[in-house]
Amino acid sequence: MAYLESALVVYLRAMYYPEGFAFPLKAIDLSTYAIELGREAATLLMLGAVARLAGSPGWGRFACFAFLFGLWDIWYYIWLKVFLNWPESLLTWDILFLIPVPWIGPVLAPILVSLLLIAGALRAMQLLDKSTRIRVDRYDWLGASTGALLVLYVFMEDIIALLMQGGVKAVLALVPTAFNWTVFLIGYALMVGTALRIASRSSAFSRSSASLR
Repeated sequence: MAYLESALVVYLRAMYYPEGFAFPLKAIDLSTYAIELGREAATLLMLGAVARLAGSPGWGRFACFAFLFGLWDIWYYIWLKVFLNWPESLLTWDILFLIPVPWIGPVLAPILVSLLLIAGALRAMQLLDKSTRIRVDRYDWLGASTGALLVLYVFMEDIIALLMQGGVKAVLALVPTAFNWTVFLIGYALMVGTALRIASRSSAFSRSSASLR
């Protein structure tokens, strides 16, 4: 899937950025943009379908989806490096996603998120293989959702602000220079801390249950 995704991007860049991808963005027609939105949605559906087939109901399927998503994202950039020798560095800016509005950020940011997804998914799969119940309370939900929202906010904040102020023309004129690493890392730390808390509690509960038996 990562190979196919990167191959499509190679073709798009040959059409719209023959001199090499860089900000500011170039305008594309609405029909092509709609097709791109559909392609991204279809990618998520395909990853979800594989996760549904591969994982056990509930957390098993979620863990499979997180693992596949993280692996896909990292290999997407590996293949782009093979095909185009791009990105130049982990701090190179990229369009990360288009739904519901374009996400932008340095390549390092989504890779960090993908590594967390992979690590968390592998730990969850390990616990589930031992028939351990994944225990999540309301504080876990609050920490994970707050962290995720902060990360998503950082990815989309510039685009949303420009759309509200000047519309599509303002977005097309954007040349990003500063990434809000402070808010991103706060959100990332919340997600990491929540994942560690869930794993620790689930493991402790498993040991407690085993001792009772």
